[in-house]
Amino acid sequence: MIELFLVFLVFGFLGAVLIFMNKFLGPTKTNPAKESPFECGSPYLQEGINPFPIKFYLVAFLFLLFDIEVVFFFPWALVFKEMGTTALVIMFAYMIVIVMGFIYAWKKGAFQWE
Repeated sequence: MIELFLVFLVFGFLGAVLIFMNKFLGPTKTNPAKESPFECGSPYLQEGINPFPIKFYLVAFLFLLFDIEVVFFFPWALVFKEMGTTALVIMFAYMIVIVMGFIYAWKKGAFQWE
């Protein structure tokens, strides 16, 4: 355990030394062309990036949520025959929770893209 701490301490010290060396030994001359903002190599056209609508994040979150929940079906399918009705009851309870979340998101209009 102490060896791992010493390794991290050495790497942290080396990182600090590299940052210190870059600050004092790195390039100091600036160029107005380098300081001007750009997007993909061309001058920028607007002040800021327009934010994505919140629906985008909601749909992405719901996709991840339901996608990760479906992953739990695979271990259940592997041990279904060995566990018998206990696994079946547990999976039905799990499915009820998933379906309730799906219905809630549907009623809130999360799946309607406008």
